[in-house]
Amino acid sequence: MQSCKAAPSNPQGAGTNTEQVYSESENFVVTENSLGNDQSVEVEDSGSGDNSELDPEASQIIPGLPDDIALFCLARVPRRHHVLLKCVSRKWRDLVSGEEWYSYRKKHDLQESWIYALGRDKSEQLCYYVLDPTQLKRGWKPILGLPHRCIRRKGVGFEVLGKKLFLFGGCGWIEDATNEVYCYDAAMNKWNQATSLVVPRCYCVSEVLDEKIYAIGGIGPNSNNLPSWETYNTETRSWTLHENPNIFPDIEDSIVLGGKIYIRGVSSLLPSLVSAFVYEPSSSTWQPAASELVSGWYGPAVVVDGTLYVLDQSSGTRLMMWQKDIREWVAVGRLSPLLTKPPCRLVAVGNNIFIIGKGLSTVVFNVENARNMDGVLVSTSIPKSISDDDVISCKAITI
Repeated sequence: MQSCKAAPSNPQGAGTNTEQVYSESENFVVTENSLGNDQSVEVEDSGSGDNSELDPEASQIIPGLPDDIALFCLARVPRRHHVLLKCVSRKWRDLVSGEEWYSYRKKHDLQESWIYALGRDKSEQLCYYVLDPTQLKRGWKPILGLPHRCIRRKGVGFEVLGKKLFLFGGCGWIEDATNEVYCYDAAMNKWNQATSLVVPRCYCVSEVLDEKIYAIGGIGPNSNNLPSWETYNTETRSWTLHENPNIFPDIEDSIVLGGKIYIRGVSSLLPSLVSAFVYEPSSSTWQPAASELVSGWYGPAVVVDGTLYVLDQSSGTRLMMWQKDIREWVAVGRLSPLLTKPPCRLVAVGNNIFIIGKGLSTVVFNVENARNMDGVLVSTSIPKSISDDDVISCKAITI
């Protein structure tokens, strides 16, 4: 198969800036197109075009094969090779990027999860990386093309719904809170602007529950606290605003556990005082969370198979597990200080927890096979990144 080539740059510079960057699959080049303030990252279509009018078989995915058989075969190609499939023809590109492909792989349990990290570099600009958990030795790969308007913002929301990732809100030194929302389609490898939030906000937390994005709390225009949250409906492509006085300022973290959303914050006046509330979707109400659970929630959290894990970074890095049957926190083990660089973020893929710290330092361990030696967890680490970026958030997109 011939390799894909990046389109040549526009010699006249007529409103289009073209830059070559390497994709997750080595030896293949993608093209970053900057059109005004909107940027996208797309694989160039080097296929032969649509010749269906000349040849009836050209309308098929694979000439000579029924489309359902062709889909059966192609959908089993590993995700890391999807960029190659897109290079075959426009029809294959549209197939691999489309909803039918996504739904088929989901229905037949063929999906694979990649981890996406939002960071901030030394120049205070946002940066974006991807990691294929099946190719750990390759490490993290940068994705260029973040929307230019939000690249210097702080307090930006970062959430995944389906095969799309959303960046929303944020603010800057000379920019008040914004309601702008940008959407990255991981299948198409492209950014687009999405429906704006109802209320401008920054430093909010977010979760996904019942196929809706929840953007909770944060700071609004003129640095006002926002005792409200918004939900995004993908069917109507709209945000709905809700208000509740229990949405407190300084929310630091959130999780979904047992079909409910939990939010946690620490008092700026008394750091040892932790506040947490739980959202009950059936009644749309926020109530104080159980004190036993709150007592050990002192760091980034992740839920694996219904069990809550928290990374305690108060003294080194120690992983804690919430045992709901006895309602107590239990220490799983410590992580080697040689492998982790706090502050860290957590994300789960299957039964594996990825602990991602400064400079994209990454440690992986399986909760089912968790072992420790002298209290230190036995884990796997991936090659160090050459960057020293701070990691803001990590999410997994499954396709």
